[in-house]
Amino acid sequence: MTESVRDALPPLLSVEGLHALLEDDASLHLLDVRWALDGSKGHHTYLTGHLPGAVYVGLDTSLAAPARPEAGRHPLPEPADFAASLRRAGVTEGSRVVAYDDGDGAPAGRLVWMLRALGHDAALLDGGLRAWDGELATDDVSPAEGDVPVREWPAARLATADEVAASAADGSALVIDARAAARYRGEVEPVDPRAGHVPGAVNLPYSGNLGADGRFLPAEALRERFTAAGAREDRPTIVYCGSGVTATHDLLALEAAGFTDVRLFPGSWSQWSADPSRPVAVGPTP
Repeated sequence: MTESVRDALPPLLSVEGLHALLEDDASLHLLDVRWALDGSKGHHTYLTGHLPGAVYVGLDTSLAAPARPEAGRHPLPEPADFAASLRRAGVTEGSRVVAYDDGDGAPAGRLVWMLRALGHDAALLDGGLRAWDGELATDDVSPAEGDVPVREWPAARLATADEVAASAADGSALVIDARAAARYRGEVEPVDPRAGHVPGAVNLPYSGNLGADGRFLPAEALRERFTAAGAREDRPTIVYCGSGVTATHDLLALEAAGFTDVRLFPGSWSQWSADPSRPVAVGPTP
């Protein structure tokens, strides 16, 4: 298979699709992104069993810069730092990446969204480790150094706090809050400085993208979900969550549903709520 004739990866890849790639594409890189906020998942759980050949990538160490109030709990890393992390994971320019985790797909979705935003061919394994029907390995894979170049984060794929505020106020873009409904309503806030949501934002918890089997809903059902919330092909959509991780789950679902002008507010609620000048709404409505 050559770069000139192969098809680009979809944002979501079935396990059947992965098997086909494993048979046909020597440039494929498998990346394991197990992570949990409380530290219960990470490299140690990767070592208990992972897809053969998969390399572990830490979310806190490779997919985010150190937390800062003005940028949130998981700011995007500096481009050079992200490129260095990808090289350590063995990713090469022109390669294709399939990432997975052992949960709902949000940690791996962060990596996949980051790669796709930079123009690198990447997909999220739909269903993650639980969908895998092959053998598991327990070795700590150490790949040869990769050679991906440094690429700047594209402004067209991101939204600032000011852009979120303006868009939510005038409706020029659909602003989606991907957090659980109780956090959106302001009833609980276990992590960030203030409870509530961005005034004007609608709530579409990322968990609603999944069916009972833990896999993403069909594209048609995802499109209905987002259209009902106000998504349109001629209208930008901006998504935020707590810190810019689970929002990427909604972004990949939006892309799978056929929406292309979709943007991440990287600092998300952790940035917004830390700024006392930003208004906060509570309750079940925007």
